[in-house]
This record gives sequence, structure tokens and C-alpha cells, in this order.
Amino acid sequence: MSLSRKEKNAYWMPYTDNRWYKTNPRLLESAKGMYYTTSTGEKILDGVAGLWCVNAGHCRKKIVEAVKNQVEKMDYGLSFQMGHKLAFKFAEKLVSILPDKIEHTFFSNSGSEAVDSALKVSLAYFKAKGNNSKTKFIGRSRGYHGSGFGGTSVGGIVANRTQFGNLLNGVIHLPNTHIPSKNSFSWGQPKYGIEKANALNDIIEFHGKETIAAVIVEPIAGSTGVLVPPLGYLERLRKICSDNDILLIFDEVITGFGRTGDSFASKRFNVIPDIITMAKGITNATVPMGAIGVSSEIYNTIYKKNKGKIELFHGYTYSGHPLACAAGLATLEVYEEDGLFERSKSLEKYFGDAAHSLAKLNVVKDVRNFGLVAGIELSERTKSPNTLGRDVYTECFENGVMVRFTGNTIAVSPPLIITKKEIDKLFGTLAKAIKKVF
Repeated sequence: MSLSRKEKNAYWMPYTDNRWYKTNPRLLESAKGMYYTTSTGEKILDGVAGLWCVNAGHCRKKIVEAVKNQVEKMDYGLSFQMGHKLAFKFAEKLVSILPDKIEHTFFSNSGSEAVDSALKVSLAYFKAKGNNSKTKFIGRSRGYHGSGFGGTSVGGIVANRTQFGNLLNGVIHLPNTHIPSKNSFSWGQPKYGIEKANALNDIIEFHGKETIAAVIVEPIAGSTGVLVPPLGYLERLRKICSDNDILLIFDEVITGFGRTGDSFASKRFNVIPDIITMAKGITNATVPMGAIGVSSEIYNTIYKKNKGKIELFHGYTYSGHPLACAAGLATLEVYEEDGLFERSKSLEKYFGDAAHSLAKLNVVKDVRNFGLVAGIELSERTKSPNTLGRDVYTECFENGVMVRFTGNTIAVSPPLIITKKEIDKLFGTLAKAIKKVF
């Protein structure tokens, strides 16, 4: 099935070179388990779980049936001054797999909205405490926190920021943790780089702890090319924040729901933030949804300060949407029944070894991995250097495998149902593609 010129022009695609894509559109028609099927009938092994989000595999029967049953029963239920039981039930189930002390959830529709919600809740918390001067946020270089104004402001991917000029004021950025001279080809957490967290002390000394509301980081930076935290780094960030009355926000939109071998990376690393942002795997991407989890300290402080009125003037038309809640409940049941978080951890070594097998290619500059996610960074090439990652991506797709690219880094993060045979196919196809495009 081809697209007409009018159809191509009508759709402005996100994060896409539209001219390039529309000269030769690759169209997905259906999906099942580990595979997409294109409009021309080719099977494509999904090596990136859609966009880091289809953790349980595509079109799981239990999730599909839950959504079908719910849409027939009630298609929409408002969440302002009203509610429906599914939202409360899902919130309780979600809290049960969150880290200790994260006992309350607030629903949004995406990771971007979850981040904006987390930032606003941080400000509301300190205002409720009477600390009105704590308004600044600290993000990190090469961080990605969605596409909203708040998330773009605290994010640190240059290309995502430069086109838009003025963003939020009062945002400072930590240096990223990437130290290729010391940590290239690290298996799991790199040994070097804990000192990178000390930059937070310098920022606090310069700006004053009384001005800073929160620090937001991804436990593992995903969209920038998979940057795994050095040993001790997250622990040090946690201590510095605690010592200075600064909230620590973990953006777990990518690392949540089994990607790192536990329900959340904060549990795997045993570092508990004050706020967690979630999306993607929360509903297995069946219905758009996001959420934040907050500590009881934050929730109770805001709740008590605003007694007898609306506690938080924030929300979305589709917060706690019935279809999303139905999908979310079924998704958590699938994760539990199939033991997918445990499966992810059990496959970690095989997956990591397969990723590092690409190190034998002399054009591979670095391999980074943790859980079921890996980044393969390539050396620059002389001919068409700007399209290297895209060319590898295209070559993989034409040979039946979906990967992602960020500049010269290829990212893989398959559904947690992947088999060892499919891991071999994923990295075998990627190796051949890398050889061909150089």
C-alpha cells in the first residue's frame, strides 16, 4: 500500500526528516509478539520495543481484551471532581511495584506530561513548606525528559533545544557521565565517574541550596545513546540532595517496567528518589499514559497545606483515562504472570555479551549496556558522515530488524519476551549492517 502525495503532505511526522522518509516510506501494517509486519508483508524483528515501550511484546491478548471490554462499558470518565474505580485500582496496583516510600501516583498521558507534572509538584511542595525561593531546577547534559517546555528546558540534548530559543528560566545543567577515555566498552556500570556527581555541590555552593527545588536525571540516559551511571554516582546524587533539602527526580519513562531487570531502575540500583516519572511500558504502549509517583512526604505536605480546597491545581482531561487504566492493569498482570522483570534480568548476561561481541568490529567505538538495553557507538566515516546512524538503521530494517539511531549510536532495547535466538538475530543483523555501510 502506497501513500498519496496529499497523504504524505498532510502528516507532519515527529522527530523525523520528513523529506527523507517520504521519498521511500516504510509502513507498518500489524504487530504480534516480537514482530511487526510491513504493508508489503515483510516480518520485522522489533529490536527497540517500539519506542522503548512495548515491553511485553505486541498485541498481548489479555491487554487487548481488557481495552475492548472497557471501551464497550465506558469509553471516557472524567477525573476532575469525579472518578471511576479503575483509576483507583490501577493506582494501588502501580504503587505496589514502586520503590518504598513512593506511595502516591498522579496520572498524565505521556512521559513529557509526567515530567512537567513532576516539576510543578516540586514547586508546589516547597511553596507548601514556605520555601518560596526554591524555584530552580537542575538537569543534566545529554539528558532527555520529553518534549514539553519543562522537559525540554531541563533536558540536555542540544538539538532538542536550539530550535526554540527561550525556554524556562532558572535551569542549570550537571555534566553528563560519559568518560570514553576511561570507560569505553564497560560491561554494565562503568568504574569511573562517581566524581561527576560532585558538580552538584559546586552548583549548590554558587546558587545556594535555598534557591534549588529539584534535580532530575535518568538513571540510565536512553535517548542520548545509552549512558549507564558510574558505580556510586546515583548514590552520591541522592546524598547531596538529601543533605541540601533538594528533591531528587528519577525519569524512569524508559528504565521502568523491567528494562533494567527490576520493576524500576531505582530498585535495581537501590537508590530511591523523591519523585519518579513513568510512561511507555506502563500500558505496554497499548493506550497512551504517563504518571508520576511521589513520596508520602511530598503528598502529605501539599495535602495538609491546602486543606479544604483543591490541593493541586494541575491535571489533564485524560488523566486516569478508563481505557488507559484498563490497559495498565492488564499490563501489570502480564508482567507478573509471565515473570518478565525476572526474565529481563536472567537474559542480561546473554544480551550484554551479544552486544559486546560487536566490539570486534574496528569501526565500533564503544558498547554500553545494562539490563536489556545497549548502545553501540560507531566511529565517524569520511563519506556521508551525517547519515551514518540512519544508514545502519535502514540496512537493518531492509534485512528484517528494527533498531534505533541517535547520531552515530545505535540503540537496542527489545521487548522482554525476546529469546536467545532472536538476540542472536538482532545483533547478527546489526553486525552485517555496520560492515556494509562503512
